[in-house]
Amino acid sequence: MGLESIIFPPTYLNRKKLRSHVNRKTILITGASSGIGEALTYQLANYSCHLIIVARREEKLKKIKENLNKFPATVNIYKADLRNEHEMEGLLSLLHALPNGLDIIVSNAGKSINRSIYDSLDRYHDFTRTMNINYFAPVNILLSTIPLLKKNNGQIINISTINALLAPVPYFAAYQASKSAFDVWLRSVSSELTTEGIATTSIYLPLVRTPMIQPTIAYRSMPAMSPENVATIICKSMYTRRKKYQPWWLIFGQILSVFARRLTILPKKEKKE
Repeated sequence: MGLESIIFPPTYLNRKKLRSHVNRKTILITGASSGIGEALTYQLANYSCHLIIVARREEKLKKIKENLNKFPATVNIYKADLRNEHEMEGLLSLLHALPNGLDIIVSNAGKSINRSIYDSLDRYHDFTRTMNINYFAPVNILLSTIPLLKKNNGQIINISTINALLAPVPYFAAYQASKSAFDVWLRSVSSELTTEGIATTSIYLPLVRTPMIQPTIAYRSMPAMSPENVATIICKSMYTRRKKYQPWWLIFGQILSVFARRLTILPKKEKKE
């Protein structure tokens, strides 16, 4: 048994329950052109549901739709940079025009930055763009669509990160702060949403082998979940409507992260003359 199969054991998916649950439902997936969003689209395409897949790369969305032409699901694509106000307004108008409303939102679009604070002193935009896509965009979508979800007893699934539950780490200030912001926001409003029949699910993920991790060379040889495994976890959360998924070992990681932070000694930056 390989290390990855121990750290990231496979998830059992009751396909009969999933089929019954998503039948004729409308599901929005953001960040759907690659990685987790793409894998989820391909899994759900096997069922008679309506998928609205959103991403910036229209050509990739078109290719996915073409590949799924003969699958049971109805797939509609929408090109949008969720940081762009005009494109966001267009997406929200589309969602409000849906004849049968909206049932499930999978908030998956995100951006990660790995950079020392000393390399960020003249890069304020690193923080605005991570906050825009990781926090403001999903909040904007939900503020507009909560009435739609309430009408259909819908569900919000947030694709989060274990970093939101770990002690802060160097080099990831922009990413960790922005992901934590939406995680706290969703947990804060979840009790209000639950009383109105809207389920909320937070999926805390470790490293996932997606294009997002490619710029960080060290990540390429580290154990990581496959997007397909994550997609299965998301699908299962749709019919269980559980509030949270996290790796079995996260509790140990949380303890370790506190001690590791105390012991971490980073090299000092050379002073410029």
